[in-house]
Amino acid sequence: MVHLKTPEEIEKIRQSADLLGRTHGEIARLIKPGIRTIELDHVAETFIRDHGGSPSFKNYNGFPWSLCISVNDVVVHGFPGQYTLREGDIITIDCGVNLHGYHSDSAYTYPTEGTPEETLLLLHRTLDALYLGIAQAKAGNRMGDISYAIQTHVEQFGYGVVRELVGHGIGKSLHEDPEVPNYGKRGKGPKLVEGMVIAIEPMVNQGSRRVVQEADGWTIRTADRKPSAHFEHTVAIGKEGAEILTTHKYIEENYTYKWRNKSQ
Repeated sequence: MVHLKTPEEIEKIRQSADLLGRTHGEIARLIKPGIRTIELDHVAETFIRDHGGSPSFKNYNGFPWSLCISVNDVVVHGFPGQYTLREGDIITIDCGVNLHGYHSDSAYTYPTEGTPEETLLLLHRTLDALYLGIAQAKAGNRMGDISYAIQTHVEQFGYGVVRELVGHGIGKSLHEDPEVPNYGKRGKGPKLVEGMVIAIEPMVNQGSRRVVQEADGWTIRTADRKPSAHFEHTVAIGKEGAEILTTHKYIEENYTYKWRNKSQ
């Protein structure tokens, strides 16, 4: 069942999303070769709790951490740990915040100095696909319009779109109906209506779309061990288009490697 949100509920999600964005900004300050991924998780949880929220992911269906941290060929749901970031790595930070009973969710894939040119292009094109999908997220369209925009953009470059994992509705629960696939056909799927709040999150592989799950029951890797990119925003569907509730602004302000100026 799809839970349509009132303007008051959307405002509460917006407030949650602002805390989420500021959390991402705090993490962005620290991402560089030499940082252990577990340190990023500690910073995120402390910042969220110090500002009156709680990490949406922690203990969700048994997930033990506040962040999903996915490095290089890990697509999603990677565990923070003792891994030390190296030059040339890419690292996805996926975070959710519960503030006053309402969730928000966003993700961002960071390159580091030394990231290969072809991987930088993967990141650029996946982020572009996110915004192309968001442009279709308006009342009267179908879910397939979002999916098709994402899929056709990235597949023209020979990338693989992950099928097993999708975006989702969000609100009082972290994952609600409807599902938001990153592949599909125009004009198909549930109709988009004002008051829907969804997380749109392209997960795009540099090689094959095939993925495998690690023995921990969470970590998803590319089957061919090529890099994967993941960007996500929480958006509210309106009559004229989508309102992006989450933000990457704080990331862009605080991350020292200005990769968006390179290799468009």
